[in-house]
Amino acid sequence: MARILITSAIPYINGIKHLGNLVGSQLPADLYARYQRCRNNEVMFLCATDEHGTPAELAAAKAGKPVAEYCAEMHAVQAEIAKGFCLSFDHFGRSSSPQNHVLTQHFAGKLAEAGLIREVSEKQVYSNADGRFLPDRYIEGTCPNCGYDKARGDQCENCTKQLDPTDLIEPRSAVSGSTDLEVRETKHLYLCQSSLKEDLDAWIDSKADWPILTTSIAKKWLHDGDGLQDRGITRDLDWGIPVKKGGHDWPGMEGKVFYVWFDAPIEYIACAGEWAEANGKTDADWERWWRTDKGADDVRYVQFMGKDNVPFHTLSFPATILGSGEPWKMVDHLKSFNYLNYDGGQFSTSQGRGVFMDQALEILPADYWRWWLLSHAPENSDSEFTWENFQQSVNKDLADVLGNFVSRITKFCRSKFGEAVPEGAEYGPQEQALIDEVTARVRTYEAHMEAMEVRKSAQELRAIWVAGNEYLQNTAPWSVFKTDPEQAAAQVRLGLNLVRLYAVLSAPFIPQASASMLESMKCTDDSWPDDVPAALSALTPGHEFVVPEVLFAKITDDQREDWQTRFSGTRD
Repeated sequence: MARILITSAIPYINGIKHLGNLVGSQLPADLYARYQRCRNNEVMFLCATDEHGTPAELAAAKAGKPVAEYCAEMHAVQAEIAKGFCLSFDHFGRSSSPQNHVLTQHFAGKLAEAGLIREVSEKQVYSNADGRFLPDRYIEGTCPNCGYDKARGDQCENCTKQLDPTDLIEPRSAVSGSTDLEVRETKHLYLCQSSLKEDLDAWIDSKADWPILTTSIAKKWLHDGDGLQDRGITRDLDWGIPVKKGGHDWPGMEGKVFYVWFDAPIEYIACAGEWAEANGKTDADWERWWRTDKGADDVRYVQFMGKDNVPFHTLSFPATILGSGEPWKMVDHLKSFNYLNYDGGQFSTSQGRGVFMDQALEILPADYWRWWLLSHAPENSDSEFTWENFQQSVNKDLADVLGNFVSRITKFCRSKFGEAVPEGAEYGPQEQALIDEVTARVRTYEAHMEAMEVRKSAQELRAIWVAGNEYLQNTAPWSVFKTDPEQAAAQVRLGLNLVRLYAVLSAPFIPQASASMLESMKCTDDSWPDDVPAALSALTPGHEFVVPEVLFAKITDDQREDWQTRFSGTRD
């Protein structure tokens, strides 16, 4: 049994996330977690809400609520939506947790002891209209590198270049839109990332199996231009983790908080502590996942995230871990994704463009969305959601291929043999050919899943579904029954066993439909088919079943047109 630690990028607390956010981190992470559990491996799948910084403050102000109250409410909302999408987190934590306060201050103290934090007197942008210093991400302007006119003061999301607010052309406040900005002096702490450049470079070079997207972004930040820069880790804000060294006051830093990008990744570790407390576990129970001196040396740690999060997770967070000098588990594989665009444009939380997670669940069950998003995951390039493509994929893959197979075989058996697996003849050459094909495809499917090749996994799973349909078409048991009912019974028996096999194989992608198929087969055995031929004889003659309800309803043209119109505007 392997031990797999999985984290997905933690979403900001300021509102409900869109489908692009979902497919860029949480959903593929869930796919991998579910698959590894199916293989009987021990899995710890962690996520949380990212609750600090100006985004939370502004969203709370807009809602007319204290920021702590707003964050608590939105955490509950995001957790409920995650359940709606069947995201199987072992714990869904909060970066504002006491555990993260303690750990963040602990890491800061260790980095200071190692001489990797320096105090800097710097000039920062102050908005007279807003009466406050503006964090980097709340200053907008034109990127000097690519010309994108909505670049943030910390990074351009279009070209991913790291920026300082003073780099922006025609900067403005993202809070009020005011251009009445001035530069004032303030003191902050900087993490000396540049001192760790060689260590980080060597560590990244050791990850030969990382996606090209991941390593290319990391290397670009390390070597382009002036290379890896020291990074501010504190901010002049009210809401956040107070700047302290291991719980003790930090002279000169009174009233400041840690920068959200310093404390947010540390929440991955703190989240395990939250899990332990919520489940009556001890420190040893969570440390065995995160400390290599406490048992985590045999853990494989995998992260999932969109490409915009890669720099902080390949450089800044690893710099924190390496710089602490402590035996913390570092990521083994970082699976990154490109962007999912929406119907000719971009998904955007700030601009309210696209389908958001709560809206998606209002119109269709989770499996419809899970299948489309995963089978079109933006792995090697950006991909695009269109309603036409969504309708076509749901109707062809889910309704015509999988749903149709399950319906045909169960209804035919009921009409000719009753609601129990028929005995009939032994499997013949056609059955053996199908078993051989499915066996080979299952092994290929497993290889793609292990390699986290999401689209290839979906394609292979669909091919396994198609094999069953082609077998039914070629053998035509409804015709064979007229002359050789024993042979038809054998064909039906294999078909019913395929339903169970499909349920097991499909569980990581479409867990609701998988559960429905197993329930209709009156089967509690969901063990993975290490021996495919044996799995295709698991349901023995006399085993009862029921014909399931329609697994997937087709999307009509009227529905598609209605949804296109309904979601063509912006979200209020």
